[in-house]
Amino acid sequence: MTRVAGVDSSTQSCKIVVCDAATGAVLERATAPHPGGTAVPAEAWWDALCAAGNGLLDRVDAIAVGAQQHGMVALDADGTPIRDALLWNDIRSASAAEELVRELGGPQPWADAVGSVPVAAFTVTKLRWFADHEPHLADRARRILLPHDYLTWRLRGPDAEPVTDRGDASGTGYWSPATGRYREDLVSLAFRGRTPLLPRVLGPAESAGRTPSGALVAAGTGDNAAAALGLGLEPGDVVLSLGTSGTAYARGGAPSADPSGAVAGFADATGAFLPLVCTLNAAQVLTAAARLLGVDLSGLEALAAQAPPGAEGLVLLPYLTGERTPNLPHATGSLHGLRPRTMHPWHLARAAYEGMLCNIADALDHLVATGITPRRVLLIGGASRSALVRVIAAQILGRPVTVPEPEEYVALGAARQAAWALAGSAAPPRWPTRTAAQISVSADAAATGRAIRDAYARARDALHG
Repeated sequence: MTRVAGVDSSTQSCKIVVCDAATGAVLERATAPHPGGTAVPAEAWWDALCAAGNGLLDRVDAIAVGAQQHGMVALDADGTPIRDALLWNDIRSASAAEELVRELGGPQPWADAVGSVPVAAFTVTKLRWFADHEPHLADRARRILLPHDYLTWRLRGPDAEPVTDRGDASGTGYWSPATGRYREDLVSLAFRGRTPLLPRVLGPAESAGRTPSGALVAAGTGDNAAAALGLGLEPGDVVLSLGTSGTAYARGGAPSADPSGAVAGFADATGAFLPLVCTLNAAQVLTAAARLLGVDLSGLEALAAQAPPGAEGLVLLPYLTGERTPNLPHATGSLHGLRPRTMHPWHLARAAYEGMLCNIADALDHLVATGITPRRVLLIGGASRSALVRVIAAQILGRPVTVPEPEEYVALGAARQAAWALAGSAAPPRWPTRTAAQISVSADAAATGRAIRDAYARARDALHG
């Protein structure tokens, strides 16, 4: 049996699945935690990968890494990280994003150049913050890598050439999915004239090299592109992912360039494209609400089920850590419609679920506005395991939702890419589709969902209108 490993190096942890390369069957699993925070030592990701992979990775034929996008890993001439990596959810570069948009002449030139308009999450904005706030460290930066680039490099040893892939490169803000090239002028603009080395961009099934023990290392990719590969995304499929953050994305056949900045024109891991909308607040909204109410997540769900749809007018704007869509990096969460009859724990619990899902529904609307017509909406991520989330999602979206069986789809997609690179075939292996549940919605429930979204929109527009 040929064994392949997929790594999901996410914000919170490192997860590894080992699969049969021919069938996709999961043979073994392991996980190890990551430290918290929005700035993290890159070595901590490597330590977690080694801990989770101990006893697993020395028995595989190929491996690929999927990891959180956008993070800035700055290495000196010896390959040592200069400072903690700034993660996607670190908003200290919000003003830098605004500066860079102005300096290039506005949102349209950025969309034309790289398919996306920079926000605080993007690596290009972190370069500007680094240059302006830590110039003595920025002067030492010889290379700039992304989290998945760093781990792919460490797997092959210190003498290996750092590489990336088009999916993860498209989230930097200085690589163009339309041309397949770096915009080094934008790197220099952001980094105040500095021109660090950037990783070579590999093709979807291209090998990065081998580990010291001989396992093939595939190109790897960003987490959303890996999840799309793990799901076997087809044209017309739209994914709503409810992890710590929320994402809405679809497989596209051509590069996109949205000057509003809401839709990031990313590439995927197959040679196609992955237009994507990201929110900073998804499952963490439920976790925070449960903590506030002194219950666990199952207790929160039981409370929310006691309240009527719409929570009798109580609306939560879930911008707990600022927000990326809409672009409000310094916003906070807020409650609207507080009245004596709505000041009960069950109303707040219901408003948390509805606020999270109205926010991701707005993200889906942005995708549709670019011309994407959803044939099927797939709901994944930790929060999608909640039965109440599934029902409210269908209600608020006003359409049926499909919920694939719970799986580590980022790691599964990375494993599928590893099998693809190992086989050297023209297309990724056809692994069986995971079982999915279908959640339908009645006309009356959809009408109620529209009313909930209208109330949410009024509160949202009052905040940043």
